[in-house]
Amino acid sequence: MRRLTMTILPAQEGKDVNTLLRKELALSGASVRRAKQRPEGILLDGQPVFTTARVQAGQVLSVEVGDLACNEDIPPVDGPLDICYEDEDVVVVNKAGGVPVHPSQGHHGDTLANVLMAHYARIGLTAAFHPVNRLDRGTSGLMAVAKHAHAHELLQRQLQRGDLRRRYVAVCEGIVTPETGVVEQPICREPGSVLRRQVSPEGAFARTHYEVLQTGGGRSLVSLTLDTGRTHQIRVHMAYLGHPLTGDFLYGREHPDLPDRFALHSAELTFFQPITGEPVTLRAAEPPVFHSLLNQTEEEEIP
Repeated sequence: MRRLTMTILPAQEGKDVNTLLRKELALSGASVRRAKQRPEGILLDGQPVFTTARVQAGQVLSVEVGDLACNEDIPPVDGPLDICYEDEDVVVVNKAGGVPVHPSQGHHGDTLANVLMAHYARIGLTAAFHPVNRLDRGTSGLMAVAKHAHAHELLQRQLQRGDLRRRYVAVCEGIVTPETGVVEQPICREPGSVLRRQVSPEGAFARTHYEVLQTGGGRSLVSLTLDTGRTHQIRVHMAYLGHPLTGDFLYGREHPDLPDRFALHSAELTFFQPITGEPVTLRAAEPPVFHSLLNQTEEEEIP
């Protein structure tokens, strides 16, 4: 069980427990309420205490923030798992393209969530599934998952503030010009479709920065960063420019070298460790097929 601990400083003497939990340990109201419901959720010098209690210098305040149970609807299933970073609060995996993140109709045991639950079981961790930066099934690359609700809340705040930064690499159809640019177009659900999104004045604000890294074979290898995180944002914005992602069945066309996926990869992830505040930067190279796509002729693509 994850427990956070702090020693009361002279300047904090006389403050109530609730204030310290909220201000010093950055717990949300929901996290404080969860801790209050546990027999030893909030301890002062090892004894249960009300959040209205006043503290003295030198006392030790601690709070449980770990999950009490796993997701009952996500059974653990052994499978390949490429872990790039892991500590007590967060794990970052390099997801393979074509692997769904959540169980859904037709995918009940072959998802990233299932494999991660099996990993938690092996290391003796009780935790629910808390994805932070969600990736489409067809997208590969770095994805952060919090190990408890408190870490998830803190990482979501970073995502909303822009402190959790993401850089993607994609292969797009055609030669993208100019070589650098910003797409600032609102995105909403396409009428009559469950999956498709579209650029529309009625949509939510969305902004994508891009830079062409390489061209070849009538395609462009592009680096992309996001200021917002709308559903299908990169896919929709690049299609809007007339350069859909290679293999994107929804906004372009499928490609035989990209079964069950399209050419989009989460290549870099930067965030602050949610409890210590230490900066973390991770990188994962794009799949080799991305570069081979730049050397293909149209005839080579025909299966």
